[in-house]
Amino acid sequence: MATTTKAKDAQELFNVQVPEALKNYPDKAKEVDATFFFDITGEGGGKWTVDLKSDEPSVKTGGTPDSAECGIVVAHEDFKEILKDPNVGMQLYFQGKLQVTGNPVVATKLQELLSLGAEGDS
Repeated sequence: MATTTKAKDAQELFNVQVPEALKNYPDKAKEVDATFFFDITGEGGGKWTVDLKSDEPSVKTGGTPDSAECGIVVAHEDFKEILKDPNVGMQLYFQGKLQVTGNPVVATKLQELLSLGAEGDS
């Protein structure tokens, strides 16, 4: 039986939970139908490209904002708050602490991506 434990940080989310979810639920991932670049700054952060459009959805370390439809730049401490409560993302955006590049409509699919990560934790 799968549990829906939330990731504690960006490393756990992008290096463990999301890859596992993409492996276990590729069709659900493709429903999101978007590509994201994350630049999580500060200690414990990193850069990842998440492709939920390809035949085989993937998450890869690295990339650039140009490599995705939507780029997200946020401090790791703020990102951990988003992991606890995804509604915080909008507040951080309006405070200028979360920056979005590319297609802002795709950013609205961020919650779906975080949900995939939670489902991947079994």
